[in-house]
Amino acid sequence: MEFLSDTVVLSRMQFALTAIFHILWPVLTTGMGIYLVIVEGIWLKTRNPDYYYHARFWSKLYVLNFGIGVATGIPMEFQFGTNWAPFSEAVGNFFGSVIGFEASWAFMLEAAFLGIMLFGWERVNPAIHYLSTILVAVGANLSTVWILTANSWMQTPSGGELVNGKFIVNDYFQAMFNPFMLNSVLHMFFATLETSLFVIGGISAWYILQERYPAFFSQSLKIVLAAAILVAPLQIYIGHWSGEQVYHYQPTKLAAMEAQWESTPAGQPADWSLMAIPNEKAQKNDWEITIPNGLGYILEFKKNLSQPVQGLRDWKPENRPHLVGLIYYAFRTMIAIGFFLAGLVLLTTLQWFRGQLSSENITQQRWLMRIWVFAAPLGYIAVESGWIVRCVGRQPWTLYGQIRTVDAASHLPASNVLASLTGFATVYAFLFITILYFGSRILRRGPNFDLPVPGMAITEPAIDTKPGEFVPDERPVEAQQ
Repeated sequence: MEFLSDTVVLSRMQFALTAIFHILWPVLTTGMGIYLVIVEGIWLKTRNPDYYYHARFWSKLYVLNFGIGVATGIPMEFQFGTNWAPFSEAVGNFFGSVIGFEASWAFMLEAAFLGIMLFGWERVNPAIHYLSTILVAVGANLSTVWILTANSWMQTPSGGELVNGKFIVNDYFQAMFNPFMLNSVLHMFFATLETSLFVIGGISAWYILQERYPAFFSQSLKIVLAAAILVAPLQIYIGHWSGEQVYHYQPTKLAAMEAQWESTPAGQPADWSLMAIPNEKAQKNDWEITIPNGLGYILEFKKNLSQPVQGLRDWKPENRPHLVGLIYYAFRTMIAIGFFLAGLVLLTTLQWFRGQLSSENITQQRWLMRIWVFAAPLGYIAVESGWIVRCVGRQPWTLYGQIRTVDAASHLPASNVLASLTGFATVYAFLFITILYFGSRILRRGPNFDLPVPGMAITEPAIDTKPGEFVPDERPVEAQQ
């Protein structure tokens, strides 16, 4: 296995491992932070204790993901100084400052108010507590803004030029608001929100299938559905916008995404490859199903293209992405999941209008709840697939068109990188088992309806209720007494 002695390949594998694992956790905290703002706001407005218990229950999963996200995010960033030192030296005057903004503006804001959000329910004024919840959500989503700003600049570098191996910034704001920046931030923002909504919805559906507090969790499912009605289709449109930008700014990536080996001149129709088996060695697809004229309609909503679509053969092998099959199917996986989730939202909305999501009927919708449970992890897969397309498709460049990946890597012994890669894999496997254990404990225990509601005297816990109703809990009578 030649790659075991290749420092660049091992460094890429290590960064891929740490990035793929790390992104699992902030994806949920950024989206769930917004959900917590919603349910706490409903509680403050209605004083229905059900929504207070929603805020307390879901915040447990929030803090669990936050902790693992911090533990895995810091080592990932340190790799810019260990495995990718030449890249950091070349672009540090811009890239380093943006990453620093993420830590000082976003992470510190989130961390500063997290304690108040978790432990300040009976210690601070409700308005102050709600402000803390809002600031935690703002901090979590500011991280998305800064990280995607940095990564977008790597995709479409602007605002300066490379001089003697160092990127000199002439216009800082032009560098920040590079061509990919706005759409990348929006695409990731809605990706984290959509993923979080379907995780919350899937967990709620699991409780309903178990017939544990179905009325209570039908509330969270309906909140999720109301938000997803807007988020799911909007995310598809923003994703389409991203594809258009790749068409204009990264033709090699588009060719890899579509496994297109031959160029299509401007003014001619282009077929869209639905499925294929790319063969990089032969520079062709061994097998393919195409939709005639489909690519033109996808990119520009018309049959004939106004600009050419270049094929991979237009570039020398060293100047184009490899792993074409991975890029090709990761892109289609992301698209398929996006449309599946939008279809699930449409189907569930129809059932809602038919009155099938009421507390009396929702337990009978077992087939629908099973689909929601199945959909819970799909957002993660779509996000990971999107980042594979984004970063693997950028190759062989770290800074697109300017700094090659082979020149961006530190000159380290391959054995050292292999040792650190093995260490990361071992530790992250342990962390993954740990979070599954503690997450399952939280889900098995369920909401704690014995918690006192600030500002309200409750003699009996409100458990399986419609909004505003109170019924005894499911514990034995002796335990209630």
